[in-house]
Amino acid sequence: MNAIQDTYPDELSHCYGCGRLNPDGLQIKSVWNGNEAIARFTPRPYHTAVPGYVYGGLLASLIDCHGTGTAAAAAYAAAGREPGTAPYLRFLTASLRVNFLKPTPLGPELIIHGRVKELAGRKVVVEAWIEVDGETTVQGEVVAVQAPDHMLANLLRRD
Repeated sequence: MNAIQDTYPDELSHCYGCGRLNPDGLQIKSVWNGNEAIARFTPRPYHTAVPGYVYGGLLASLIDCHGTGTAAAAAYAAAGREPGTAPYLRFLTASLRVNFLKPTPLGPELIIHGRVKELAGRKVVVEAWIEVDGETTVQGEVVAVQAPDHMLANLLRRD
């Protein structure tokens, strides 16, 4: 199954968190299963906060980009469309809330979950959480809004 981020057109694939065309980014991949999206990420040693633990900014970024990817997958599904079909559904973060429940250990793979709480027009509210070895260390909520048509038109314009 393809990741939602892999269906974004090239012009919309440069995000630091999830852009497949950003060689310096995290390149997270969110896979939609019908009611939830899952991404997996293994932090590198330079993602350290204090020795042995993951930097909170990275964890917030994972919640953020996974939330917007989850929103896009859910919006395509609600519209009965295949991801990546035009007109493109690309979402931006309007609000991000992150609660750090306990320190997240550096080393093991992180599993990021995303589930839609609300889908109303151009707005999608996603609850997200990060698990390490079956234990939730971070909870968050992303309010994602569909990118304005004029913004996408400018980015997708070809000379």
